[in-house]
Parts: sequence; structure tokens; C-alpha cells
Amino acid sequence: MRALLMGGLLAFVGAVAHAEDGSTIYEFDGSFDDAAFGVESAIIGQGLVIDYVSHTGEMLNRTAGDVGSSTKLFEAADIFLFCSAVVSRKVMEADPMNIAHCPYGIFVAEREGKVMVGYRNYPDGPMQEVQSLLDGIAREAVGE
Repeated sequence: MRALLMGGLLAFVGAVAHAEDGSTIYEFDGSFDDAAFGVESAIIGQGLVIDYVSHTGEMLNRTAGDVGSSTKLFEAADIFLFCSAVVSRKVMEADPMNIAHCPYGIFVAEREGKVMVGYRNYPDGPMQEVQSLLDGIAREAVGE
């Protein structure tokens, strides 16, 4: 998860960026809380259930001293984890090893006063259907 967030931040260059490391990020014009609410609402609006919200930013801030760091990476960062029975079945019937990509995650992060919403890019082939789902959710969350 941390790699997902870090990779996404390295790719952040404007409204949307397709990074070499494999993340897509959208800039959000508003607060972290509003972006998180937007992501949650967009996921639920697709008829999906959020399985877990990882409060990654809190964990990184809380444990920085324990790992010998004084760097604050995020003001806030959460990852929303969920699955789609319909899409997951389709991509796993195409290749059962696509299980490695489940659950799917969309992150919201605030760093240096900028709020972003993003997700990990998936490989070509059947997993592009998952990426399309994630992109639709992320775009809805940022108001596109």
C-alpha cells in the first residue's frame, strides 16, 4: 500500500498523470475530507461495498520516529479497498491469477497543500476493465 501511495505521489504532475511507475492521479480542488467523501460516495454509488479504509497517512505519521525518520509524507492519506463481484469474476474467469490484484484500491492523499485521488494502473488485457472501473470512480470523486 505504501508503495502505491509513494508511486502515485512521484507521478503527480497536474490534473492527471500516467506515471512510469504505474499510478494514475487526479488533482482534487478541495479538502482532503471532501475528496475522501467523494471517493466513498462514488464507490457506493456503483453499488459496491467498501471492505476496509486503510488510514495509511496516520500510520506513517505515527510510526515515523519508530523507524528513524522525521519526514512527514502526508498531511492525510487513506486507501479505500473494495471489490466488484461482477468485474472480479469476469477478470478471474479470464485468468484466475488475476486474484493477485484484488481487492482494488483508490487512495486520497494530501501533501504540501495539494489533495489528490488516484489508483494503481493494471496490466493490459482483462484487468483493463478493473482500471476502467477505478478511473470512473476517481473521476466522479474529483468532479469530472
